[in-house]
Amino acid sequence: MDTTASFSTTNGGDSSRSDVVEIAECDKAGNLKATYIESHPSSSSSATTPSNSRIDVFFPTAGKSLWQKLLVIFLPDGYPQSVTDDYTKYQIYDSLQAFAGSIAGMISSRAVWVGLGVGDASASPTGAMLIQIVRECMGKLATIVFAHSMGTAIEAECKMYRFKADVLCDAAMVLDCLSPLVPVLGMRVAVLCVSSVLYAAAGVAGGAAKSSLSGHFARWNNLGELNAKDGSQETMISLMGNMAGTAAMAFLSTPTATWLSLICLLVVHLVMNWIGVKAVKMRSLNRQRANIVFSNLLDKNKVLDPAEVSQRESIFAKRGGSTLRGKNGTLIGHCDFGVSLQTLISSLSQNGRHGKTGSSRLGPVDLSTLTRLFRHQGYLLWYERQSPRWNDTPSSTTRVLVVLKEEVTTEQQLRAWYHALILARRVLDVTNSKMDASDSHEEQSLSHVGVTLDQVQASFDAHARRLRDVGWNLDIPVLETCTGSRVIFGKTPNKS
Repeated sequence: MDTTASFSTTNGGDSSRSDVVEIAECDKAGNLKATYIESHPSSSSSATTPSNSRIDVFFPTAGKSLWQKLLVIFLPDGYPQSVTDDYTKYQIYDSLQAFAGSIAGMISSRAVWVGLGVGDASASPTGAMLIQIVRECMGKLATIVFAHSMGTAIEAECKMYRFKADVLCDAAMVLDCLSPLVPVLGMRVAVLCVSSVLYAAAGVAGGAAKSSLSGHFARWNNLGELNAKDGSQETMISLMGNMAGTAAMAFLSTPTATWLSLICLLVVHLVMNWIGVKAVKMRSLNRQRANIVFSNLLDKNKVLDPAEVSQRESIFAKRGGSTLRGKNGTLIGHCDFGVSLQTLISSLSQNGRHGKTGSSRLGPVDLSTLTRLFRHQGYLLWYERQSPRWNDTPSSTTRVLVVLKEEVTTEQQLRAWYHALILARRVLDVTNSKMDASDSHEEQSLSHVGVTLDQVQASFDAHARRLRDVGWNLDIPVLETCTGSRVIFGKTPNKS
């Protein structure tokens, strides 16, 4: 454990000798751990006589209660300075939801064993074992599938996936409790397999999301220790939940009592998790947070800090947070971020793809025009108008397509999202004012893209500095929510 020592001496006017040496030892947060005082004999001792100095050690533990001493075991070193200010609130609610989840898990486990035939003299132990093996196999396979399908998006939407994990877990518990009510063995096995798949999805989403949250909480490069202490907290909460659940099982002797208890526990489980996740103040800009921050900059010229944005963002963002909003939160479009070049070419094309090679015939705006326009940017951008959908505004909306170049940086990705937002706003303003009615659609589109690109180049750098000043970390890439691609100009990468 790193410590810092401060040194002071008292020599009574004799510069050749120190009668008293006092050293204070502190942890990295500046909290006093111990004080060491070395005292020497009086100056009248002979110079040839050994000093026989004495060191006294004083520990500042007298003022700490037993509860405070025990709590240190479960908290990161240097707490609270070593973690972000939202760590405590999140951990409190996370512990409460874990406690309720432990008891609910015991109720569902009992139902599973009943469904497998425990207590039934006619049931076969071998059959129960085979059913359990099938469940585990389904869960392991589902873990692989969900890790592949959700892995890229979890970092960007870790708050949503952290809550979604508990929703899936609770749904699995309900299925477990329903399984004894299914009379047909084959259907009962199917229900148990579905619950195992839900548990697997919850494990992937919850585990990865908690790792991302731990990275957010750690301030002193103490991610490993923070994860270890989080494991200690979960272990203690699980033990407490198991003890409480064991005591409660004696009173849950009827189906009515069991289901009422399960429903109450699951409600507490989800509510505590919701409050805890809402308390997290992420400092990275994903799609939804970037939309909130940039919209407020454009509307009010005010920079929102992470705490303010955390109160405005939704846990479940529509369409993965890809919506673009205008004034007063009005939906004005969507941004497909990190799409393939073929998607952009299809938007430029007049008649779509032709032949086995997938060739396309482009309109007045060709690909070379866009590449020249964005030659100094880390991305390409185009847009198209979309017909209204049932959940959109009555008027048509803008679909912005962003293709990322190989050399794109994290800040350039944010620049692309900012460009998409102001482009969608300009298209809406021009449409409402009936401007450029004499120009072709392609000429209007290229003009809008060029004008908004000039606006981005003139204002984004200043906005980025203001965002950093209020605590936003612009170096974390969390705008891509699926496995994307990069385009390379002038060369073909070697195949490996």
